[in-house]
Parts: sequence; structure tokens; C-alpha cells
Amino acid sequence: MQSSHKSSRILQAARPWFIVFSLFMALLLNMLPTRQWPGMPDWVLLTLCFWHVREWRKVSMGWAFTLGLAMDVADGAALGQHALAYVLVAYGATALSRRMLWFPLSLQALHVLPLLLLAQAIQLLIRLMAGADFPGWSQFLSPLVSTLLWGPISLLLLAPQYQPVERDENRPI
Repeated sequence: MQSSHKSSRILQAARPWFIVFSLFMALLLNMLPTRQWPGMPDWVLLTLCFWHVREWRKVSMGWAFTLGLAMDVADGAALGQHALAYVLVAYGATALSRRMLWFPLSLQALHVLPLLLLAQAIQLLIRLMAGADFPGWSQFLSPLVSTLLWGPISLLLLAPQYQPVERDENRPI
């Protein structure tokens, strides 16, 4: 069940250790050799976007910049390429967060799609400016796949925050 303005379930605050754990796991998923396959999502970008929509006060732009530099080093890309894209997406997700949370997951995914396309376009532009060849339009499959994964990833990352449905009289709220 999605938490929104129509939901009767109350979410607990996200625990900082879970946010760090999810970002670390996303970083590990991005470092798998499958990263170079067409259509593979950028797990770090997707997770950063989620946390900037849901808990923008706990996940700062510094996280986006640091994880972007880590991805630049891991991919052997121009230093700052991922960092710039991640910071701009984090800013956009934070700016849209209050609006996005009123929508169901399917419409949230449509809000996320332009942000993910922007990140891919920025990275492509930086590569082209550095003298690389155009990698082809298949590079833009990744934001589309990431958009399709927005719902399952959101439910997975929200699962630890749900309070139990049954009430215990000895426990407040």
C-alpha cells in the first residue's frame, strides 16, 4: 500500500542507517559488470532520487556529489560527470518532492522520468565534449527502465518505515 494523502497508514521516520545502507547497496549494484549493458538502471541515481523526494532533509546534495565522484572513479569517467548529474537530479527531486508525494507511484514515475533523462543527457554531453564518440540512442533506455522500477523500488525502500497495522495499547502512536 502506497503512503499518500489518501492512505491511512502512518510512516515512521526513515532511520539514517537504512538510508546509508540503501545508498551503499545501490553503489555496489552500480559497480557490477552488468552496468555496461543497455537499459541497466543507474541504481545510485534512482536511490538518490527516491531519498531526495521522501527525506530531503536527511540526504543532502553532498551525498549526491560524493556518490557521483565515487561513480566517476568506478566507471573511469571524466571526474565530475556523474557528480554534476547527480547533484542536478537531487536538486530537481527536492524541488518536486512536495508535489510528487501527492500522486500515486505511477504518476510519481512520470515526474521522475525527466530528471533521469536530464542526468543521462548531462553525462552524454560531458562525454561528447571530452571527445568521445556518440554511444547511440540505446543509452536512453536506462532512464526508461529506471522509471519502470520507480514503483517497486519505492515500495522496497518504504517497507521498513511502515508501522504495524495492529495496535498495541502499551505503545504510543
